[in-house]
Amino acid sequence: MADRKLARTDPKALLWKELGSVRAGMLGVVGSGQHMQPMAHHADEEGGRIWFLTKRSTDLFRAVGPGSTAHFCVISKDQDFHACMSGPLTAEMDRARLDEMWNPVNAAWFEGKDDPDLAMLALTLKSAAIWASTDSTARFAYEIAKANLTDDMPDVGVHNVVEFV
Repeated sequence: MADRKLARTDPKALLWKELGSVRAGMLGVVGSGQHMQPMAHHADEEGGRIWFLTKRSTDLFRAVGPGSTAHFCVISKDQDFHACMSGPLTAEMDRARLDEMWNPVNAAWFEGKDDPDLAMLALTLKSAAIWASTDSTARFAYEIAKANLTDDMPDVGVHNVVEFV
């Protein structure tokens, strides 16, 4: 369940927490004309970055150039947390980071860590919009019924925008 209190008081902390429990999201390069595509991510809270492994031969990799900006969107398993993050997207090889990220799932897509088609992308976060909502069906139904009987808007979640330095 998304922590709505944390969404109000420290949305950045909630974002990193949720990124740690979500396996993948949708990544797209702004202005590329391409659809966003599913990508597994590796969160680097300390560095303020999200890392991805891809192949140099993909359209996504070829769309990344100087000054590229990307959006990365995630939805939690329980669908009570949504986030859309943006910032510069760069191609960078970082062997230490690759060693941290490497696992059997990644290995299935490449011919080892020295695969010449292996590329790393780093999304440096500049901003993120988050939504944390109730996962309680009863709470949701109550809020909708109350809103239909009064002039009150339903209180089913928190929206916040986070800026990164």
